Order: sequence, then structure tokens, then C-alpha cells
Amino acid sequence: MKAEKQRLPSWLKMKFPTGYEYSRVKNLTRRHHLHTICSSGNCPNIGDCWSRGTATFMILGDICTRNCKFCGVKSGKPEPPDRDEPARIAGSIRLLGLRHCVVTSVDRDDLPDLGAGIWAETIRCIKRVNPETGIEVLIPDFNADHSLIKQVTDLRPDVVSHNLETVRRLTPVIRSRARYETSLEVIRFVSSQGVRSKSGIMLGLGETEEEVLETMDDLVAAGCRIMTIGQYLAPTAKHMPVVEYVKPEVFEEYRRIGLEKGFSFVESSPLVRSSWQADRHAESTEDVNNSKYVKNSNLPGPRVR
Repeated sequence: MKAEKQRLPSWLKMKFPTGYEYSRVKNLTRRHHLHTICSSGNCPNIGDCWSRGTATFMILGDICTRNCKFCGVKSGKPEPPDRDEPARIAGSIRLLGLRHCVVTSVDRDDLPDLGAGIWAETIRCIKRVNPETGIEVLIPDFNADHSLIKQVTDLRPDVVSHNLETVRRLTPVIRSRARYETSLEVIRFVSSQGVRSKSGIMLGLGETEEEVLETMDDLVAAGCRIMTIGQYLAPTAKHMPVVEYVKPEVFEEYRRIGLEKGFSFVESSPLVRSSWQADRHAESTEDVNNSKYVKNSNLPGPRVR
């Protein structure tokens, strides 16, 4: 179904990125031959994050073996893994002086271990070079293979994230190989290992309110602690079109509902992406009973439409 082209609403318009810190991050990633989801995924928050001196590093190359209809990352046949990449990531985090770092990756279905070995080495390098830095990892599904996921969770990153991306009905429409239940199992297993789990979805793909609430329930039941909700924006005209630009007050209502359902933190607004201001997500769950976000969860909000 082809959606009618809509003008970008005012709340989704971003400023052109500039400034010293933005240039510093851009030059550092180029100098050390590193990939970021910020640039590879055409993230709308690249100016905000890079101007604050942070970025979300993407390991295992910049070519994904999957071809999801929502994602701006290139797909095709990847190059062999770069064995020096973990050390360069760790060194760049040190140079940037990050107190909390986020690392993600492309899917590597071409590798026998689906990339788990490089994932583990990257976390080890970061911990060795930056012992005071918090670590959040946004992992692929590893086909829900517990032995591969365990290579990540055994290293005890502060947060392990894996995105559902959308509701159950729309998963086969926009995700090329991933399955809703497979992703839920990843989150369920991460939670069972005593690691804080996190997941995110996009709105504006044609989902209903009932489906969003069902997704929240599924995540809470899987032990998910942190949820992010943002507006889908098509990376190019060839990608899945936007069905609806969801209003900010609707995102706020989903945030309120999510906290009532049991999440310790919900980041929900049009420009939210899973790694945006991720340090706040990690800090908010360190003491759930004292979380200001939980205490404020009964604030009134508009009805979801």
C-alpha cells in the first residue's frame, strides 16, 4: 500500500549540524576508519549527538546481510571482519572521553558465529581501555541462539538492547528476516541473565493503539526494563513510506502508559532513537524504586488517538 506523501511537520524539522564538537567526532571516526549508525542509518539526531561529543559506533562493517524496508544501512555481501576494529573503538571512546558509550552492529548472517566473537572482543577492549565508562550494546538477534547471546551477556555490559522495531503484525512487512517472537526471545534471555534489557519501536508505519499496547505488554512480560518509542522516517524514497506522522502528545501518552505497565524508563517522542541520550536510560534504572520517572508515572496526559 502506497501512502500519500505528507509534508514533514514542524516538530520533526532538524537544524543543520555544525560546531567544534560535531567536527571533532566526524574527523575522529574518519581518521580511525570507524562506522557509526548515526551516519550509516541517516539518523536525524546526528547533529545533536555529535555536537555533544558522542556517537553510536557500528561494528562488523557497514554492510548488512539483511535488507529491512525501514533501515538506511547498506545491504549486500560484507567484507571479512576487521580484527583491529575493537581496539580502535576502545581507543576512540577514550579520546572522546565518553562516560557512557553505545555500540551496535550490522547483521552478519554470513559468519559462523554471526559476529558474536567480534562483539565479545569489542566489549573486552572497551572495558580494558575505559574501565570507568558505562557500556550499552544494541545487538542483532543472533537467531536467538542463547550460546551466542551469552558471549555478550557474560561480559556484563550495563545495558543490552535489541529492538523489536514494530508491532507483531507489521514485522514481516518491514523486517527482511527477523521475527517478532525471535526478538522477544532475545530480550527474554538477556533479562534472564540479570542484565538490564532494552528495546524500541517506531510509530507511523500503520500500527494501531491496541497493537502498541500489546507490544508493551509483550516486552514487560519478557523482562524488558527500558523502552524507546520514536517516529519512523523513511531513509529514502525506496524505503517503506511513512503512513502517519504521530503527534508529540500521543508519544507522551505512550510514555505515561508504559511506566504504568512496569517499565522503569520510557523515552517516547518523535525524534527518539534507541541510542539517543542513552546515558539517561542507564542511570534511570540503577535504582528503580527511587527513579523520578517512575514516581511521575501518574501524570495526566492526553488520550491516545
